[in-house]
Amino acid sequence: MRVLTLLCVLLLTPVAGLAVATDLAAGPSQVRVVETHGVWHLTVDGAPFRIRGAGGSGGDLEALAARGGNALRTWSTGPDHAAVDAMLDRAQRNGLRVAMGLAVGKERHGFDYDDADAVAAQLARIRAEVAAHRDHPAVLMWLVGNELNLEARNPKVWDAVNAIAEAIREIDPHHPVMTPLAGFDAALIATLKARAPALDLIGVQLYGDIEGVQGRLRAAGWTGAYVVTEWGPTGHWESPETAWGAPIEDDASRKAQLLAERYVRDIDSDRAQGLGSFVFLWGQKQERTPTWYGLFLPGGESTPAVDAMQYAWTGTWPANRAPSITPLRIDGRLAGDSVTLAPGASHVASVEVEDIDGDPVEYRWVLREESRATTIGGDPETLPPAVPLARAYVEAGRLRFDAPTAPGHYRLFVEAHDGQGHAAYANIPFQVAVPR
Repeated sequence: MRVLTLLCVLLLTPVAGLAVATDLAAGPSQVRVVETHGVWHLTVDGAPFRIRGAGGSGGDLEALAARGGNALRTWSTGPDHAAVDAMLDRAQRNGLRVAMGLAVGKERHGFDYDDADAVAAQLARIRAEVAAHRDHPAVLMWLVGNELNLEARNPKVWDAVNAIAEAIREIDPHHPVMTPLAGFDAALIATLKARAPALDLIGVQLYGDIEGVQGRLRAAGWTGAYVVTEWGPTGHWESPETAWGAPIEDDASRKAQLLAERYVRDIDSDRAQGLGSFVFLWGQKQERTPTWYGLFLPGGESTPAVDAMQYAWTGTWPANRAPSITPLRIDGRLAGDSVTLAPGASHVASVEVEDIDGDPVEYRWVLREESRATTIGGDPETLPPAVPLARAYVEAGRLRFDAPTAPGHYRLFVEAHDGQGHAAYANIPFQVAVPR
């Protein structure tokens, strides 16, 4: 059987206004992947549906709808059916459809696909999860696992994916089934076609390397529909580094610019195969830093990236926008200069901020130890501890501080808040070392 692929990409025509549709029909929606003369479409109850989505069920779903989004994706469903139904109900109230993630064991986490009992137990669990929520009107599709190709060695993982897809088709014939991939190549595409033909679509997850995704998919042998299930800022694994290997994070304004460029160039431009996308992350998480991927800060403040997505989805800017910010410097030096400070020495950090609405800006500075995490694929990380800023005092956009006395690797963060629920941010890694 031919695999119908959906590489999750954000492909929706901008709409005027931010009206939220809340009249989803009762009962399961009828979702289909349709090909007409070589052009792929997603339909919901017979009407065309392009995904303007974001990843993360724990974020502000009301804000997602108000900003012009129409869908969200999750990474797992789990046994707490009441909590999942509450999330689906909340999505429905806001006119949002949900791509339902189903957790599937990963080899790098110790799951053994040669263990028939473990594979059978996993299938039984997933069948129960699908059966519990298949009739909810907010369900859009099912996502089997996440980045199972990342460090996968046993091809039987795709046999298991196919068995899951077949089971879902039997239980729920109303919603497509896909699996999200960490990138792709010709060998992976060939393996999926051979071992997982029951899939209706696939998803791909690309960050800084998203450019030219459509042509690369065709070159790899994929000519079906696709959805970009994750995309966003340049990833920490593909960013420039300091001399000691600390990844250099873009500031909030640069990330917003990249999101806008990537949406227009790589996502919205594909109207033949791309069905939409889910930007990452509609919320906040610690992954190398607490600001790298989240479109919001821990306090819930929206960043310039949220404004950029609203414009991409609707063609209009919000009435009040987040501040803009420049890269953070220490003594005039940027992160790419591999800043090294002497223990206890006095320095000045500086950043330039502009608020287009003229709102007064409050600056918040935090110094943390550099993350020592080596996890991959979004696995959980611990927020590095804060370090007291010795003899620190603040002017507008400037911080005079003493370097820590203990040699090591650190990162200085600044947030610029406008008092309207929005903020920009920047950070700079540096090391403390005794001069030779």
